Amino acid sequence: MKDDAFLGFLVALAVATALTPPVARLARRIGAVDGLKERGLAREATPLLGGLAVFAGVLIAAALFVAQTTETRGILAGAALITAVGALDDWRELSPVTKLLGQIAAALVLVASGVSVDDVTLPFVHRIDFGAAGGPLTMLGIVALMNVVNFSDGVDGLAAGVCAVSAAAFAVIAFDLGRQTAGVLAAIVCGASLGFLVHNFHPASVFMGDCGSNLLGLLLGAIIVEGSLKTNALVALIVPLVVLAVPFLDTGFVVAKRIKYRRPVYQGDSNHFHHRFHRIGFSQRRTVLYLYAWTVTMASLAVAVRFVPYTDDRGNWDLEWSLVLAACFAVAFAASVYLVLVLEILKLRRLRAWQLRRLDPDTSEHEIDKEVERELETGEFRALEPK
Repeated sequence: MKDDAFLGFLVALAVATALTPPVARLARRIGAVDGLKERGLAREATPLLGGLAVFAGVLIAAALFVAQTTETRGILAGAALITAVGALDDWRELSPVTKLLGQIAAALVLVASGVSVDDVTLPFVHRIDFGAAGGPLTMLGIVALMNVVNFSDGVDGLAAGVCAVSAAAFAVIAFDLGRQTAGVLAAIVCGASLGFLVHNFHPASVFMGDCGSNLLGLLLGAIIVEGSLKTNALVALIVPLVVLAVPFLDTGFVVAKRIKYRRPVYQGDSNHFHHRFHRIGFSQRRTVLYLYAWTVTMASLAVAVRFVPYTDDRGNWDLEWSLVLAACFAVAFAASVYLVLVLEILKLRRLRAWQLRRLDPDTSEHEIDKEVERELETGEFRALEPK
């Protein structure tokens, strides 16, 4: 099966790489182009529909190397549906309600085919049985993940790169948990994402559009359910949260701000992590590389949680390996804190006042207090560069 995963990865990579340019030309021909937006970082209008190439790569590789079970056929059918809905949205913008209904319908196809979580095993809590609520909860989770990936798709190469890293981590963990089919599918998704990334890395010649971001979110959701959550492993629920920590944190942060200021949750703004990097002077390449590194760090931590033998079969802790795992957590935590501080998400009043005072010692205390209040209220911080 691991040979199938490698071959599937290569086929998906090759197909997505080859088909992305003609898909981009098709998008320009029919007018599926993302124009310049005030909150966007693109410098010119860019064709959408790149997700069609990603879907083709996944579909062809899956047909060749993935076992055709009821679940996998349902996953591919749901993927086809959400790709179609997303492509329509890229071509002729759909209403938020219509897009949400499309996401729900695609998730329903997966659940109806057996891609559903009936119970999970948690550390210290052990098994939790969802009963009849398993299906609806699975649908909710898949729809949420589609939107998480969609929200993160705001700068060249970000969503494709993050999904490729995440899929690679899920493939490793799925194989270790004995979920062979999910492991092969994860490798295929990784290959298709990287194939598209060849053309999407800055300066991007094509965007994946909603048809791509929703597709990758649905596929990652299916992989998580089939490759992790359906097992009795204690890390089954923890691993997805750690691997996808960066897009989860980004989405959680912007949604919280929109709710706070009573804005529609679906209405875009410039408070995502990549916007904050841009405001403090980072280039698009540097921005995505920082976010890639953060994602790789968290994905590595998730893999370490699965593979580091910090306990034996009887649940007894091994001191040396526990210290190794603790060091992995410390590195991931330090990296996260560093980037949160760089992005100025932790808005510490006294620290900010000290920074402003150091930047311009002649500024009055009243002006500093007023500026800090404005920044804390809006969440928009000016770069701290000496005059």
